[in-house]
Amino acid sequence: MFHKEGHKIIFITFVFTVASFLLVDSFISTKWIQTIVMITLLAFLILILQFFRNPKRNISSNDKHVVSPVDGKVVVIEEVFEKEYFKEKRLQISVFMSPLNVHVTRYPVGGNVVFSKYHPGKYLVAWHPKASEENERTTVVVENETYGKVLYRQIAGALAKRIVNYAKQNDKALQGSDSGFIKFGSRVDLFLPLDTNVKVALNQKVRGGESVIAEMNE
Repeated sequence: MFHKEGHKIIFITFVFTVASFLLVDSFISTKWIQTIVMITLLAFLILILQFFRNPKRNISSNDKHVVSPVDGKVVVIEEVFEKEYFKEKRLQISVFMSPLNVHVTRYPVGGNVVFSKYHPGKYLVAWHPKASEENERTTVVVENETYGKVLYRQIAGALAKRIVNYAKQNDKALQGSDSGFIKFGSRVDLFLPLDTNVKVALNQKVRGGESVIAEMNE
C-alpha cells in the first residue's frame, strides 16, 4: 500500500522509467552502459516506491499512552522550555527519520486538535539543535481527556522540502491514524508533561502508531 501523497510522483517515475527503458536501445549502443542505466532507473523507482509505502499497523487505542508519531530512532529525551504553545517546561522526545523510514505522521494520542500552525523556515539538518525552532515546521496540539495536552512538531530537514499536515483546529484525532507526511527525511518532536513515564531509550528504534513512547503516571 502506498500513501496518497506519493501517488502522483510514483506515476510520473513509473512512466519515466518505462519510457527510458524503451529508449535505451535507440540512444545507447554499448551493452554494459545500457545495463548500468537500466539498473539505475530500476533502483530509483524502487526507492520511490519504498519511500511512499504506507504499511498497515496494529493500532490499539489507549488514552494513557503516547505512541510514536513516526518510524525512526529516538535521538532526544530531555527537559526543555517549550516557547510556542505551553510557554513552560516540558519533556521533549524526538524521533529522527532517515530517507529509508516510513514517512507517514500519525496522531500520538486521540482527542481534539486544539492548535495547528505552519511555520516557514530554514532547512538545517534535522538533528541540528536549532532545527526545532528555525526550520520549516508545523506544530499540532491534541487535547486528550485522560493525558492532557500533547504537542507534536513536524520538522523539515536538509532533504525534506515539503511537510504535509492534515490536522486542523477542532478536528477529532484518532490515535495512530494519519495526521500528515514529511517528504524525504526529517524528525518529529513530542512535548509531554514533566511527570510522564518514558518508555523508550536514546537510539531506540520505534514504529509509528505502535511503539509506546510514554505513559501517564498513576
